[in-house]
Amino acid sequence: MRPVFENAWQRADIIHTGEMMMVESRNIQIFEKMPVAKAVSSMAVPTVIGQLIILFYNMADTFFVGQTNNPYMVAGASLILPVYNISLALAGLAGVGGGALVSRLLGKGQMQEARRVSNFSVCMAVGLAGMFSLILLFFRRPILSFLGAGSETYRYANEYAFCVIVLGGIPTVLSNTYANLLRSIGESKKAGVGITLGGLLNVALDPLFMFVLLPRGREILGAGLATCLSNIISCGYFLIAIRGLGPDSILRGGNVRELPAKASIRSIFNVGIPSALATFLFDLDYIVIGRLMTAYGDVQMAAIGIVLKIERLPLNIGIGISQGMMPIVAYNYASGNRKRMKDTIAFSRRVGILCAVLSILLYEVFAPGITGLFIGDPGTVALGTGFLRVRCLATPFMFLSFFTVYLFNGFGKGRTALFLGVLRWLVLNIPMLYLLNYAFGMYGIVWSQIAADVVNVVVSVYVYWRFERSLNRYENK
Repeated sequence: MRPVFENAWQRADIIHTGEMMMVESRNIQIFEKMPVAKAVSSMAVPTVIGQLIILFYNMADTFFVGQTNNPYMVAGASLILPVYNISLALAGLAGVGGGALVSRLLGKGQMQEARRVSNFSVCMAVGLAGMFSLILLFFRRPILSFLGAGSETYRYANEYAFCVIVLGGIPTVLSNTYANLLRSIGESKKAGVGITLGGLLNVALDPLFMFVLLPRGREILGAGLATCLSNIISCGYFLIAIRGLGPDSILRGGNVRELPAKASIRSIFNVGIPSALATFLFDLDYIVIGRLMTAYGDVQMAAIGIVLKIERLPLNIGIGISQGMMPIVAYNYASGNRKRMKDTIAFSRRVGILCAVLSILLYEVFAPGITGLFIGDPGTVALGTGFLRVRCLATPFMFLSFFTVYLFNGFGKGRTALFLGVLRWLVLNIPMLYLLNYAFGMYGIVWSQIAADVVNVVVSVYVYWRFERSLNRYENK
């Protein structure tokens, strides 16, 4: 079997003799020697915990705002979720694109280039986040109106967006970029701690700002301030954690003006753009759902807003598994260790599907109680219960869809990842929303997800099968 890169098998010599020691030997053991189940667990468990904390602190705002029993306030907060996720898309552009390349460069033994890629990714994250915050600062009204903010919800959406995106945009993007870069060198625990810290702080600060420090009626502003402050503190943790890696770490030092090779910059964007676009299109899907659902009323909008957050539990678990898996897959793809790469993929896929199936059972049985945690209004709870029991059926197919995209990101096959992302959202999801809404009304919107993802999974499996077959032919030459 021939390695993908000429110097793939020279990486150990480079790491231990030539260039600076930038990754601890334990982290290399995770990529190379540790049993697959243990390696994936060591990378994925902290990432899953971090993803769950992200989910819980997003849901915490909805939960605490819901205690006001004001559906307009809940709807206003829900409208900002797609905008907030766009900031995460920017972090994906810098962090996923840069992190996937860093893992492959480690597999090749190119440490100095990995350092340059890391520096470039961080600078890009700051620049993109700053521009996005300024855009929202000056164009909040047309943007929020486009998202579906009506006369009763605009004030709440505006206050929340200003705190979370305008004030907190840069630390949010930078924190998630650092988390991806830390995972790329095997420091998944540090990445998980940083994300967890921000989430726990947000949950703790929400009631303080909403019900103690600010007057009644300003709860949404309090939720936004709590989220902003928690992300700033999380970003501070990441800066301290990276400093603690030592001066030889690829995530520290170096000349920020020393750019990576042109091929590396292309690779960052080739993988980062599909990752960012996938997140953006995911948000566009939510935006379309919101705009279509507002035609049926604010209560319906509040119900679907709650459900869209509840359904993120299994999705965030799946994303955590995929993010933990990707550096191991990328490293072994670059080093030429095909068996370990395939074993990692198979194990991660099985665990993700199992979690998705368990979530369906949970939501089908306990949908009324789960929905009722977020708002006491009986009409909203009744609608949310029905929506949740339908939407959760798509969970295994949704996992397989983005799992395949993460695989191709790890391989550095950005065009394939881009194709699958565009197929899922622009070709299938969004047209299906309009089609089923026209044909079946409100519940057509709810059923559209499973209809689109079943088709998408069939195509994704075929595309991966073609890639694996071509890889096997290459190895047998």
